[in-house]
Amino acid sequence: MVHRNITPALKAALADTPIVLLTGARQTGKTTLVRRLASQGRKAKYLTLDDPTTLASAQCDPVEFIGEIAGPMVLDEVQRCPGLFPAIKTAIDQDRRPGRFLLTGSANVLLLPKISESLAGRIEVLNLWPFSQGEIEGVREGFIDSLFSGKLTPAGTGESRSESIGRALRGGYPEVVGRKPARRAPWFGSYITMILGRDIRDIAHVEGLSTLPRLLDLLAARAATLLQFAELSRSAGIPQTTLKRYVALFEATYLTREIRPWSTNVSKRLVKTPKRMFVDTGLLGHLAGLTEKRMAGAPDLAGALVENFVAMELEKQAGWSRAKVRTFHFRTSSGAEVDLLLENEEGMIVGVEVKASSTVGKGDFRGLETLRSMAPDRFHRGVVLYTGRETLPFGRGMHALPISALWKMGARANRAS
Repeated sequence: MVHRNITPALKAALADTPIVLLTGARQTGKTTLVRRLASQGRKAKYLTLDDPTTLASAQCDPVEFIGEIAGPMVLDEVQRCPGLFPAIKTAIDQDRRPGRFLLTGSANVLLLPKISESLAGRIEVLNLWPFSQGEIEGVREGFIDSLFSGKLTPAGTGESRSESIGRALRGGYPEVVGRKPARRAPWFGSYITMILGRDIRDIAHVEGLSTLPRLLDLLAARAATLLQFAELSRSAGIPQTTLKRYVALFEATYLTREIRPWSTNVSKRLVKTPKRMFVDTGLLGHLAGLTEKRMAGAPDLAGALVENFVAMELEKQAGWSRAKVRTFHFRTSSGAEVDLLLENEEGMIVGVEVKASSTVGKGDFRGLETLRSMAPDRFHRGVVLYTGRETLPFGRGMHALPISALWKMGARANRAS
């Protein structure tokens, strides 16, 4: 069984917080993880709202449903019954013991204002993404902590370009990781149908459901780029107000996520448009029709895929790294840009440029140099991740690192927890 690196953080939350919500896309292993925790220590009652009878009971009388369980409770797929949240709030207000409720959701219920307000101060939220590369390899990654350290730890020899791209095309959904490449497409097709036809209906009434698959394809073609709603609206033939609602639903069901632009008072010449990433690059590759063979003949196709892959690996690691970071992108109106920017709690920043090429030149650090010149007191380090094999210096505070540094640099073997 694959160890999930978020487990220690989840246990820590249960030890001091009344409600813990584990969110993430369907089929990322939430049920497996919470059932394992429910069977350990102070055993908890496990119920899933994917069961029709359990769901009907919860909808019939939420207060009675919650009140029937005296001890700790695990509620799976809680987004299917939003009416439970007021009852959970009432129960917690009467008894604030930590770890009373461990909830999971395949939709971000906290985007609903009434629910978010009712749980304020009572809940801790953690995300369970698809497998990270370290989890697949059996290690706990320390890449983010290494980036913010005084000196980079050795990353070892990297993988080949084709191996790195192969990892990106595989993605991290547990059901896909063990499949042969030819058997991934049927799974991804069924997965998309389930999300669009079920989970989105659970959280919002969508009149034009038939337009959602095409819109998802259009977003896949624009992954890791600045999302211009006016242009996308014209391409999709959907009004901007409706389009923004649909894109928000994709984010609420963990198909895509937004990378916001980084800004500083040092300069106002920054582009304010966010980027749109897919939560899983295996799914992105499926939607965009990408294969290793196709990208070998058209190298430019790999750029967005690899950048999206790195962005999500960093997002996963942010859930357990000691350095608490937020992820942004950086771009000036004159065109200088850095693909990803990490900012820690002290305001220090690390720039991460991503290249699908197996070679790196001084020019690839131009955006990082601009970033350093605009925030010299906050700039800690700049790195270019590329599909080559060697770790190489490119001047003070600048390094080229193989993509595999993401799961090799600062990694530690997992221990049971």
